Amino acid sequence: MSKEMRIDFVSDVSCPWCVIGLKALEQALDNVGDVVDAQIHFQPFELNPNMAPEGQDIGEHLAQKYGASPEQRAQTSEMIRARGEQLGFEFGSRDRIYNTFDAHRLLHWAEAQGKQRDLKMALFSAYFTAGENPGSHEVLVRLAEQVGLDPVEASRILATDTFADEVREAEQFFQRAGINSVPAIIINQKHLISGGQPPEVFERALRDIAAQS
Repeated sequence: MSKEMRIDFVSDVSCPWCVIGLKALEQALDNVGDVVDAQIHFQPFELNPNMAPEGQDIGEHLAQKYGASPEQRAQTSEMIRARGEQLGFEFGSRDRIYNTFDAHRLLHWAEAQGKQRDLKMALFSAYFTAGENPGSHEVLVRLAEQVGLDPVEASRILATDTFADEVREAEQFFQRAGINSVPAIIINQKHLISGGQPPEVFERALRDIAAQS
C-alpha cells in the first residue's frame, strides 16, 4: 500500500537549481510510485525581493551578490545546462533577472485551481528556456491561459494586490522555519532536503521516510 506524503517545495521561479531539484524529485517520485503517493505544494521564496520591476543585468547582479567572475559564471552556467539536459529540461540564454512576487501570487491562485505544477513549469520554461520576464503581467496572463487558467481572472489578480498577504505570510513562515536558500524540499512537514540533488538522493530519502512511517 502506498504511503501518502506531503511535499512542500519551497522555491523561486528565477532559481535554476529549483528547476533541477523539481525535475529530479519528479523522476524519483516516478521510481517510488509503488510505495509513495505524494502531493507537491509549491511554496514561495524570493531570491531578490527588492528587485525593481525592470530587473537587472544578470552578470552585474551575480557579480554584486556573489562576487562571481565571468569565468565562474560561465562554469556554473554550463554545469546547470548539463544537469538540465540530463533531466530533460532545456536551459537557454537569459540576460536579466527579475522580480517574481507577482508570479508567486498567480501560483498561489493556481493551486486552488489544480494547475499549480503546470504554471510552475510554464514559468520555468518561459524564463530559463525562452529568456522571458516572469514578472511581466503580459507574460503571466499568457502563461496562465496556456495552462488552462482563466486569463480574465489572472489579469484581475495581477491588477490588484490579491493574494499578496497570503504569499508574504507563506514566505515569512518558511523563513522563520530556517529556510534561507532554495530549493528546500520538506517532506511531511519535518524532513528537509536542500538543493538540486540528483534523483537517487531523493529516491533514497523517499523510500527511507516511507519505511519509517
